[in-house]
Amino acid sequence: MRILITGGLGQLGVALQQALADHDLIIVDLPEVDITNQRAIGESIRDNEPEIVIHCAAYTDVDGCARDPAFAYKVNGLGTQNVALACESSGAEMLHISTNEVFAGKELTGYTEWMTLDPISAYGRSKAAAEAHVRQILRRFYIVRTAWLYAPAGRNFIHAILDRARDTGHLQVVADEIGNPTYADDLAGAIRDLLPTRQYGIYHFVNAGACSRWRFAQEILQLAGLESVDNRPILSRDYRRASTPPAYGTLLNTSGAILGITLRPWQEALAEYLAEHPTG
Repeated sequence: MRILITGGLGQLGVALQQALADHDLIIVDLPEVDITNQRAIGESIRDNEPEIVIHCAAYTDVDGCARDPAFAYKVNGLGTQNVALACESSGAEMLHISTNEVFAGKELTGYTEWMTLDPISAYGRSKAAAEAHVRQILRRFYIVRTAWLYAPAGRNFIHAILDRARDTGHLQVVADEIGNPTYADDLAGAIRDLLPTRQYGIYHFVNAGACSRWRFAQEILQLAGLESVDNRPILSRDYRRASTPPAYGTLLNTSGAILGITLRPWQEALAEYLAEHPTG
């Protein structure tokens, strides 16, 4: 299969390159191709003639999105619209990567794929707009929502926790934000398994189980041999930041599980990740 990956040099893009190595891959990323430039991304998709575009490119700095919502929409909303329009005109399928932040985080039992979107942050609103563009423009599409993604490439929660723990010897981590830590390699594997099914629609691909940010940090410290680091739980209201993430943003994998596509528990994935990448 000929596959074009936008944001192909990011955390998920690199994992997808490995998971889909037996396919014909075209990697698109800044600065060569900017998805906010309709002509540039249109020509890239038209000239490369992919059968499917996996759209990973996004502005994922949630606090940056809160400070500049217009830029968040330009990249995440308009950029996705440009990709979807190019797919529609060239006849390509599209797989769009979305987020748990399209939900408000009020459902204590977690979110299934068909629940109504109700984002509370600028980042979430920009990604909800992106989903709307995909649904309105295309007939053959997948929307894959994920959460709390980590990988060796780039910065993520694990890197931040380990750096702070080693530098200061103590941490303060919010205990009232719940989600699904997800290893990019596992997400890439689920996407690889989804593509041949041609079962278009919306999917929640996250490592199984959920935890608080504090519990996630505790597991990281234990696996890294840093149990002596003081990790104090705090409430979100005590941690000042520009964005407001969903308090209970747990995603439930219902649609994928019906197809036999499931991801292992988050603790197992994290243990393997830290064993292979002990510095985070």
